[in-house]
Amino acid sequence: MEIKFADRMDSFKEGIFTTLANIKKQKIDEGKTVYDLSVGTPDFMPDRFVMDALIEAAKKPENYKYAITDSDELIEAVQTWYKKRYKVNLEKDQIMSLYGSQEGLSRVALTLCNPGDVVLVPNPGYPVFSIGPMLNDAKIEYYELREENGYLIDFSSIPEETAKAAKAIVVSYPANPICRLAPVSFYKELIAWAEKYNVVVLHDNAYSELVYDGKEGISFLSVEGADKVGIEFNSLSKTYNLTGARISFAVGNREIISQFKKLRSQIDYGIFIPVQKAAIAALLGPQTSVERNRQEYEDRRNALIDGLNSIGWKGTVSEGTMFAWAPLPKGYTNSTEFVLELIDKAGVVCVPGSVFGSLGEGYVRFALVYNVEDMKKIVAAVKESGIIKE
Repeated sequence: MEIKFADRMDSFKEGIFTTLANIKKQKIDEGKTVYDLSVGTPDFMPDRFVMDALIEAAKKPENYKYAITDSDELIEAVQTWYKKRYKVNLEKDQIMSLYGSQEGLSRVALTLCNPGDVVLVPNPGYPVFSIGPMLNDAKIEYYELREENGYLIDFSSIPEETAKAAKAIVVSYPANPICRLAPVSFYKELIAWAEKYNVVVLHDNAYSELVYDGKEGISFLSVEGADKVGIEFNSLSKTYNLTGARISFAVGNREIISQFKKLRSQIDYGIFIPVQKAAIAALLGPQTSVERNRQEYEDRRNALIDGLNSIGWKGTVSEGTMFAWAPLPKGYTNSTEFVLELIDKAGVVCVPGSVFGSLGEGYVRFALVYNVEDMKKIVAAVKESGIIKE
């Protein structure tokens, strides 16, 4: 039997993370030390009271039935958190849960786009920003994020015909992989642009709690007019170290939320109730660990960036997220080749910037998943490898 697969499958290659994992395993099997800064999985534990909430709920047989909908308690917890954290008042019909922001970003175009409709996505940008709409048969158009513009969208660079054709635009700050923030003035410009061209804004806000140097992450919805033009995805994965539990929220424009809920009801029966209970505990409980973990990430960032600067690898930056973004050292132009050489010579694994789009070439991304002392060891390993040229 000859199986013919969808043409879209031809666009998928083995993921770079799979390739890096295989090389990492080989190095470990050879008895070598490997520091893996590729995948952004928090190494902190969830708070004990959050785990206890999940465990207690999991002991009750009735909680293994379909949830079908979000509990009132969960929706109210999101309302309370958004009001306290961002001073944003959300109505119940402006909130829905998801199996992580990745699910939301991979499916929301189904509610907005017919085949061939245009979705604008960042270059460089997190892969699901483009893969999600593409899987839903949308046409992808890229807008550029360049250092000379502070990695903010230059709206004047988007051609008029592209803006008029666009159905939606994916925006994300604090931004993965480029680790930059956006000021309120940017969001005002974004909202005005979206209203002018009738473009839906899809804002990924996974990292608002991981912002450094005394700055504060904001919500897109805290800017006047935002709920008229779009929605925001906000995840518990990085804020509360619940990556495997898979729960996040889409909030904002009630018409989009209503249609998205209707779509999701056709393919899912709701978030597992014990996971809902864990989310409620996280949102309403003490927030001391959020600040503690943020400070630890900042300390790690400082150890990595200061250390790399001290050995001649300059230009690494992170204003927010749990990552750092670094230009290739002198003498290198191909990010994939450099990453493979870095693994081989230093045992340090990071991600080539080319994974995130053509404008990511020339850079690499580090995940801040090692403590300060290990970050110093990582810097020492890079120095001893001789890969940094004077």
